[in-house]
Amino acid sequence: MHGAWHGSWCWDRVRSLLAADGWATRVADLPSAGQETAGVQEDAREVLRGLEGIEGPVVVVAHSYAGVPVAQVVAEAPAIAHVVYLTAYRLEVGETVLGYHGAAAVPEPRGFRPVPDDPVAAFYGDVPPREAEAAVARLVPQSTKSFVEPLTSASRRAVPSTYVVCERDRALRPALQEDMAARIAGPVYRLPSHHSPFLSMPGACASLFARIALEATA
Repeated sequence: MHGAWHGSWCWDRVRSLLAADGWATRVADLPSAGQETAGVQEDAREVLRGLEGIEGPVVVVAHSYAGVPVAQVVAEAPAIAHVVYLTAYRLEVGETVLGYHGAAAVPEPRGFRPVPDDPVAAFYGDVPPREAEAAVARLVPQSTKSFVEPLTSASRRAVPSTYVVCERDRALRPALQEDMAARIAGPVYRLPSHHSPFLSMPGACASLFARIALEATA
C-alpha cells in the first residue's frame, strides 16, 4: 500500500519484477490521497476491499503513511499472514501521524496537506532525475483528516511483522523508523536508500519482499 500523496502507480516496477519471479500482487489506491473527506477509516476499508477474494496467505507491504490503515485492519483480515512496514508509521491505538510528531490536535480537520515544497529532496533523493520528476508530476494533495485521525484498532492476534529501515530517508528520519521498528516483534532489515526504494532500487525491494514472503508462508 502506498504512502501519502502517492498512488498505486509507485509500485509498478517492483510488481513487474515480482511477477517475473512468479509472485501475484495486488495494489489499491488509498482515497485519502486526493479526497478531502477520506481519512484512516476510509483507507482501511479500501485495504480490506483489496484483500477480498484472495485465497491463501497474504503478505501486505505498507509504505510510510500506509502503515496506519494497514495496522487498523489487521484484526479484521485473517488472510493477512505478515505485514512489511517499509519506512512506515507503526502507531499505537490512539496515536495519529501528526500527534506522533508532537503536533497539536485538529478538532475538525478539513482540507489538504499540500505536496511538500521540494518533493524530490523529500522522497526521491536517490531516484534518477527524469524518473523523479515524472513521479512528482503524479503526486496529489493528501487529506488533513488522514494525518489527524487516530488508530482505533489493535490486532487481537499475533500477526508477524517485518520493518524495513531506509537509512538515508529524509521524509521519515531513520531515528524515527528505528522507534517504529522497536514496536514490532519481527526482524528488521535495512536498505541504503531514501524514502522511495521502490523507485530507486526496485530490484533490491522485490528481492527483499520475495525473501520475506517465502519465509512468512513457508
